Amino acid sequence: MNRLLLPALVCLAAVSVRAQVVRPFETDVWPVAMSPLDERVDAALKAHGIPAANPCSDEVFLRRVYLDVIGTLPDPEAVRSFLADRNPGKRAALIDALLQREEFSDYWSLKWGDLLRIKAEFPINLWPNAVQAYHRWVRDAIHENKPYDQFARELLTSSGSNFRDPPANFYRAIQGREPAAIADAVALTFMGSRIATWPQDRRAGMEALFSRVAYKKTDEWKEEIVYLEPSATGPLNAVLPDGSKIRVEAGQDPRQAFADWLLKPENPWFARNIANRVWSWLFGRGIIHEPDDSRPDNPPSNPELLAYLEKELVAAHYDLRHLYRLILNSRTYQQSSIARSTDPAAETLFAYYPVRRLDAEVLIDALCSISGTRESYSSPIPEPFTYIPEDQRSIALADGSITSQFLEMFGRPARDTGLESERSNEPTDAQRLHLLNSTHIQRKIDQSWRLIGIGRLGRMNPRLAISSVYAVVLSRYPTPEELNAALAYCTAPGSNPQQAASDLAWALINTKEFLYRH
Repeated sequence: MNRLLLPALVCLAAVSVRAQVVRPFETDVWPVAMSPLDERVDAALKAHGIPAANPCSDEVFLRRVYLDVIGTLPDPEAVRSFLADRNPGKRAALIDALLQREEFSDYWSLKWGDLLRIKAEFPINLWPNAVQAYHRWVRDAIHENKPYDQFARELLTSSGSNFRDPPANFYRAIQGREPAAIADAVALTFMGSRIATWPQDRRAGMEALFSRVAYKKTDEWKEEIVYLEPSATGPLNAVLPDGSKIRVEAGQDPRQAFADWLLKPENPWFARNIANRVWSWLFGRGIIHEPDDSRPDNPPSNPELLAYLEKELVAAHYDLRHLYRLILNSRTYQQSSIARSTDPAAETLFAYYPVRRLDAEVLIDALCSISGTRESYSSPIPEPFTYIPEDQRSIALADGSITSQFLEMFGRPARDTGLESERSNEPTDAQRLHLLNSTHIQRKIDQSWRLIGIGRLGRMNPRLAISSVYAVVLSRYPTPEELNAALAYCTAPGSNPQQAASDLAWALINTKEFLYRH
């Protein structure tokens, strides 16, 4: 059985100084032209004498872009169709198609749910009604491609009921109602900065801008109103994060004054922060790393690249899909994950696509897709609020309080702080044992209608059955060496085609190629 673990796959994480193409993960011809984005990456690499990786193969690109854009594995028909397509523009066409899929809105709502702390229970305590309203508002904004500056302004200046005015939950989903806690959450979310690192006068000035946010209960159970404190009628003198002083006249909303400053195209914080976050979400690390720790002594690894992305986003009127297209269509994104340099700077300068484990939600959805089974969830919230439809996917879960043993084991964030580091994709011994030896995974494989069908096919055509397993699990077809190794196992005397298909799938599920983005 060990021979089915495909030792050749270690090349996905290994560093290689050889320039030759590694099949089936790389190709020798770039399918896309060099872009202005790539020119800035290439210049930084040349300045350090670091060679870029080879182009990734169609098989790798297909799986990568599906996982990165919609958090979903391509189905076998998508694999067959894409690999057979000879259109030179097929990668760009696929990117455009994925950006319009419903799963795109689901997956990126998940990302924003982490950042905005969308969670019903302690310590956020939004309550399920507010969670559903807030999550729907976020998802609709992503689905409609609402300009990011408008999205941010609506959150920053929101008031009203947590049930009827969904953006008002931005202020409720903060641990602490005092101005310091609100200012900290605003800086972290929209500026990518941790206010604790600021000078005292800047912190005090930022806090003053949110000193008039107030909260009150209503007669409706769990409803709460976010509003401006009406008793504060005098003018307000405050200091903006750049050190400039402003005076907010009586009757004006200080949050509006802050939003006006933040959303100016020339502001060095706003567009740069979201450009860096999007890059981090697609590459696993930011140009400024961590993406929510921007400060003078943590500069970008490639300032010209970040400035270019910021400029492009502003010129596109804060259209985030434009930013996705720029990055996804670049050579930098479409290069192999096999490094050609041992220089540690190769990672920070993006000389190759970074290998990283699938998010917990994406991984369990992939396992359910392969097996044709569903996952069950639990929550401390009483029924009926925890009802989850049978076809619910983990990437579409609105509430951070609704979880499962698998999600918790594989590093799903608690959504308590809004920090990117709350999510852990580091592998553990418990995770390895669960994938190798748990009844949870065994049941999924044994009950898989896909694998049952492939097992029946294996009685007549074992080669086709093996290729089908590879397409379902790894989104590619086996190499000749892999096919021969699998054939030897599946056609050995006394072997059972159904069991052989299950064994092969289980082996592939435990490979680095399945568990990691690459």
